[in-house]
Parts: sequence; C-alpha cells; structure tokens
Amino acid sequence: MKEKPVSAGVVGLGLMGTSIVTCLVAAGHPVVGIDKDAGRRRNLKRRVSVLLRDMRREKLLSSQPAGLLQNLHTSGDFAALRDCGLVIESIFENLNQKREVLEQIEAAVAPGALIGSNTSALPVTELQRGARFPARILGIHWGEPAHVLRFLEVICGDETDSQNAQKVLRLATRWNKEPTLVRRDVRGFITNRIMYAMMREAFYLVENGYATVEDVDRSVRNDMGYWLTLAGPFRYMDLTGIPAYAAVMRDLLPELNCAKETPQLMQQVAASGARGISNARGFYPYTLAEAKRWEKRLLDFSYEIRALALKYAERPKLTASRAR
Repeated sequence: MKEKPVSAGVVGLGLMGTSIVTCLVAAGHPVVGIDKDAGRRRNLKRRVSVLLRDMRREKLLSSQPAGLLQNLHTSGDFAALRDCGLVIESIFENLNQKREVLEQIEAAVAPGALIGSNTSALPVTELQRGARFPARILGIHWGEPAHVLRFLEVICGDETDSQNAQKVLRLATRWNKEPTLVRRDVRGFITNRIMYAMMREAFYLVENGYATVEDVDRSVRNDMGYWLTLAGPFRYMDLTGIPAYAAVMRDLLPELNCAKETPQLMQQVAASGARGISNARGFYPYTLAEAKRWEKRLLDFSYEIRALALKYAERPKLTASRAR
C-alpha cells in the first residue's frame, strides 16, 4: 500500500517559496502556504498552476494541475500549520527574523513535526538556539527553480537528530531530488562555499583590470559550465588527470584572492538598487523585455539541463548514518 504523503507547510511565499510549494504539491503533499502578505496568498494558486502546467508539458508531472491544486491552501495564521508533519521556512536571509518564524512554527505544530529552514548560508546551529525541540530543526537548502532542479542540501545543526535527517533525505527522493547531506554545520554548506570562492575571484579579476564581466562569464561558462553537470570537481580531476592539478595548486593557490571584505563592485551595484532581472538592473543592462526573456531562458534551460543530467546520472547513494 502506497504511503500517504505527509501534510506540509511553507512559510514565505515569495519567488522561492512559490517554487517550493509547487514541488511539494507536484509530489502529492497537501500543502499550506503561510504569508502575512494577502496579495501573495491570493495569487499563489495562479502562480503554482502556471508552474505545474510547465512541469506537465515537460513530462515531469503526470497528474492534472487542477486536481493537485485542490490540496493547496493558504493562510496568514500560523495555526493553520497544526496538522503539518513537515514545515519549511523560506523567508529573508535574516537570523533574527528566521528565529522568530521558527518560534511561531514550533508553537503551532506537534512535537514530532519536522522543521526545515531554507537558508543559503546561516548556521543551522544558530537557528536551533532557544528552540523547544532543536533536534527536529535542520537546514533544507533548495535551489531556484525548486520544482525543477535536482539539487537539495540537508544540513545538520549541532543538535539535529540524525534520524530526522534520514527522514528528509527519504522525502527528497519523493520530490525527485538527488539530495546531499551536510553532516556537520558549516556556514554556506557545500555549494555556496564553493560558489562564493569562485565569485570572489571573479570580482578580483574584474576590479583589477584582468578581464571584463563579460570575459569572466564567457570563460567560466565555456569551461566549468561545460562539464559541471556531468561531474563535480573531484570526479573531473579523476577524469582529466590528477598530477596536473597537484602541480597547478602548488603554484596557483598562493596567488588567489583571499579578501574578507565584500568587493567594491558588488557594493556599488547593490547600493544602486539593482536586483538583477527582477527589476531589469544588474551587472548587465536590460530592457524590461530582455529581462523577461532571460527569466524564461533560465527556466527553459533548467528543464533541458535536468534532462541531460538524468541521461548521464549516477545512481545516488543516500545515507545519513551519523548527523554529527
């Protein structure tokens, strides 16, 4: 007999919260979306419906969107989460605000419910401080678009119960993810630590006149962007010869940028009010029409690269033997 999907809640119905809701609804979960913004609550079903139709068109969904949407409800009251076995917080990346939301979630749900924070970098241990039941709080780090990407990181804080991490890993397979487990709490987890090290070096090269923004993007896209879907860094070194990398590391690592300050270029662009394609202002100039085209291009690419990755995918080995 097929196991009945657990009821799930999502707190925060912005861009990523909406795609997380879509992923959960597509997997058959009854979902409650919580947001203080009435407009976001009112528009959620319409936005999720569009994403579900895209998933069905791309053959990632066999059910009719209309039937799935019957299991989606919204509220501005945390009490609506009372029957949820899993709640995912997806608000702004602010430690104090996230702690406040987690406190309200804990007050609403049963002691056995799992609580995940969709944080990109905050230490999960800090989010656990002061919690009633810290063992059930973990990081569940999604990528955008959450309903398409196979990426998911499950992060254990110092007080996370390893059995709870195992439960989330099992749920993630239902969401068509290939999850990774971060066994010890570290700021930024896996992908963001690696990605931001690359971004720091990218800013260094541009700010010091070695290359333009366009040149850096072009080089990274046509080198790392060429193989990263097939292999991570360790597999790629296996595939292309370890001795060469050992020799380059010896000479290059001392020369890499290790600055701890936010790059000046980033400070200037952020202070200008640029948010990227969401307001057609970023490191590149956009008209509104161009920004819309790039938004669609990202989604179309996400579907296509997902299909390509699955063609060459290894069978994942999921284990959470010890959280800490």
